[in-house]
Amino acid sequence: MAFYQMLRNESLYPRGEASPGQAGWIAARLLRLRALLNGEITSKRQPDTLIIGSWNIRHFDGGRLRLPESYHYIAEIIDHFDICAVQEVKDIKAVERLVRLLGPNWDFFVNDSSGPGRGNNERMAFLFDRRKVSFRHLIGELVLPKGALPGDEQIGRTPFFASFQAGWFKFTLCSAHIVFEEQANRPLREDEIRVIATALAKRAKEADEVHVMLGDMNIEDPGDAGMQALVNNGFKAVPLGPTTLSGNRHYDQIAFTGPHNETNLVGHGVLRWQDAVFTDAEAEGYRSVAPTDGEPDGGEPDADWPRAYRAWRTHEMSDHLPVWIEIRTDYSNEYLLETQRLLPGEGRPPTR
Repeated sequence: MAFYQMLRNESLYPRGEASPGQAGWIAARLLRLRALLNGEITSKRQPDTLIIGSWNIRHFDGGRLRLPESYHYIAEIIDHFDICAVQEVKDIKAVERLVRLLGPNWDFFVNDSSGPGRGNNERMAFLFDRRKVSFRHLIGELVLPKGALPGDEQIGRTPFFASFQAGWFKFTLCSAHIVFEEQANRPLREDEIRVIATALAKRAKEADEVHVMLGDMNIEDPGDAGMQALVNNGFKAVPLGPTTLSGNRHYDQIAFTGPHNETNLVGHGVLRWQDAVFTDAEAEGYRSVAPTDGEPDGGEPDADWPRAYRAWRTHEMSDHLPVWIEIRTDYSNEYLLETQRLLPGEGRPPTR
């Protein structure tokens, strides 16, 4: 459970509930967010399942730093997942700060920066609750063989993978942030998705283990060539729907390949955090703490603040919505039934 004790520290959060940054203001919105999360996830969750999340948290935390209250809202959302892949990490200290709010049961891994240019100096992170998920000591970055991409290039933002286990369910996650701006004579979005999917499908077959590709794939529509590249490599994409605040782009995806009897999907969703925090109706309330033109590094007060507010809040939360799936993790009954079926077939009479 995310930690709230510091909200009563008056040196950090003044008392009151009338203005952003006050303890009561933040607590009220956390309660609203928790109600949304309960309705979408907690109340519907089945026993013996794993919830895997993915979220591109915009410029986390580069350029203009987020308000302290935004970290509480982000932590509250991630705390409702068992493990979460985060893309667009800009500062490791931001991840450390987030994990402190999640509490001592949470741990994380961060990969190296992908450098400037197409990599945009980004990292990726896996955050996980050690009570629900155990790390299986395999972690790395996906490096392509020569000639896999046009011009012998590597993927702009190096995919990050790690292996975990929850109950009976062993799995490997591969977090990706596919290139958005496409340039002539450079690998396209579908090129990057294709080579990652090809490599993961091969690994899944060799290990006989579920591999999950998730993250910001910049797929605009389910009919895109990028989605077809996933399907052609045997991946099953979860029908999440649009994942942007505008509601018209399917950028974020979760898809899996491997043993089909171990990918019993029991739930999935996209969380519209803007229905609970930084809502459209709260634009005026935030004017005093963010009188900018919506640019990440600040700017002059905007005469049309209600319009600028919609851009500004994406730098507090994100321009992407968190996505998640719920997978069953207890296959003990199936294992015992299969054992019962196989033993007589070995020519021995059933045990009495």
